[in-house]
Amino acid sequence: MYINDHPLLESEFLEEITFFYEGKQLIAKSGQTVAAALMGNGIKVFGVSRKLQQPRGVFCANGRCCSCFVTIDGLDHTLSCMTRIEEGMQVFFNGGDPVVGRGGSGI
Repeated sequence: MYINDHPLLESEFLEEITFFYEGKQLIAKSGQTVAAALMGNGIKVFGVSRKLQQPRGVFCANGRCCSCFVTIDGLDHTLSCMTRIEEGMQVFFNGGDPVVGRGGSGI
């Protein structure tokens, strides 16, 4: 699913890095978004909708729809389509609401 030879791709985008999804080690290309890295590894469902618990994934791919939320390195509800993948990043399925308020995640 990756383009390996293209006149506009620079060599930095061909470097492979490793990241983890639900504890499983996967490979991504440097410079990709988290959403692209997940899709490149065959993962299309990133979470479930809040009300109806329906599968969610990439919809608009420009940060407007909030359909691609995942948890990245402990930060709930991160837009995977707007976040670049990094070496060793820990990504998790988005299965619930973020922790907010007193006693929550530092607020």
